[in-house]
Amino acid sequence: MERTDGRTTAGSDGDAMRRAMMFGILLFMATLPAGAGDRMALKVSPAVAFAPANLIVRTMIEADAKNRAIEIVAESTDFYRSSEIQLDGEHAPRTTTFEFRSLPQGVYEVKATLLASDGSALATVRQQVNVIATGTCH
Repeated sequence: MERTDGRTTAGSDGDAMRRAMMFGILLFMATLPAGAGDRMALKVSPAVAFAPANLIVRTMIEADAKNRAIEIVAESTDFYRSSEIQLDGEHAPRTTTFEFRSLPQGVYEVKATLLASDGSALATVRQQVNVIATGTCH
């Protein structure tokens, strides 16, 4: 920070660097799966959107021979849509991307379920998304 006599104060430059570094670390951590022991993580974007909304859903899974399918559900009180993709066990891609198009207004629970070959759930993760109405002028 520059003072009125033209000199800078050392503390403010250090504070700005620390804040920038902490922001970078937090941003990096937000892109990682929730924990090393988690079978699956979920990222839905955007978390808030105007209707009709297109949602991008990304699942990240740990490689495992038991992994046979991922089911993704977007559900509100008035709307339901689901999609399922087959997986090839430990050879399946670690990241899978789904897209739900033109979702109407509502508060949605987006749920991803990792399924075994017998259909049992190996892991389930959820995220809430808010699709708000588009304002119209009269």
